[in-house]
Amino acid sequence: MKAIDVKEVTVRVPGSCGELLQGWYGGEPFLVTCPIARYTTVRASATLQGLVGLGEKSRRALQLYLRGASIEKLPFGMRLTSELPRGKGMASSSADIAAVLAAASHALGQLLAPEAILRLAVQVEPTDAVFMRGIVCLNQVTGRVQRTYHSLSYPQLTIFDTGGTVDTAACHAAAVGQEEHPWEPLLAALAQGERRLAEAATQSARWNQAILPKDAFEALLQEARACGALGLVAAHSGTVIGVIWPSQLAHDAISCRSAQLAQQFPELECLGISLMRDGGIEIL
Repeated sequence: MKAIDVKEVTVRVPGSCGELLQGWYGGEPFLVTCPIARYTTVRASATLQGLVGLGEKSRRALQLYLRGASIEKLPFGMRLTSELPRGKGMASSSADIAAVLAAASHALGQLLAPEAILRLAVQVEPTDAVFMRGIVCLNQVTGRVQRTYHSLSYPQLTIFDTGGTVDTAACHAAAVGQEEHPWEPLLAALAQGERRLAEAATQSARWNQAILPKDAFEALLQEARACGALGLVAAHSGTVIGVIWPSQLAHDAISCRSAQLAQQFPELECLGISLMRDGGIEIL
């Protein structure tokens, strides 16, 4: 393929603040995505050289795609930039993989569907499918989508990092066959408004304390609720916790209360405020 045939494209994919729910249900693992307005962005262009910013996982996914498409060498370069820290449970690898595959396939003339990207992504690692439209519940290991939510409540989240990094793949392996909890009411609650969504996310995060404990969790929950928050969402295989705020609370008030929480918990790093949003791939 000649360089003149290449479509220049810029793609972005959201990261996450952990997962709304994650556990073991019906004999298989599952998670429910929690996309936020922070992104991995990839540009593909014949004016670029090499693969700049791509990590090992996104390079492996790209090779899988090229092999399946019988393409020996990319006729363009790619540059990846990300707002997502690594090893924190913010879906950085999943966003990278999806953005690279979307950019590469679009530049070659045919954008891969999210379902096709999912099939490739799970060959690399357990996948947080933030690139799927809406909010999805899926088996993160096999890629089987169990249900899709649309038009949920999308609250603002204040993201706190409890420190360190987590090997996501190792966490998923350690959770195989974990205790099953009564998940169906929580799965239903996600579509019943922001208060019920927050209650469900908080319960899932609490259950996950038995697998990957976060020392500050209960104290942060108590103080956040005292400030008017609805609950917490957590990275079940990562280090971040998100404080879920009611939609009627103004951004300035959230900023002030977030600063108060940051002062109360100096051992936590405040990573700022972000809006929960639909998942999906955006062509810019």
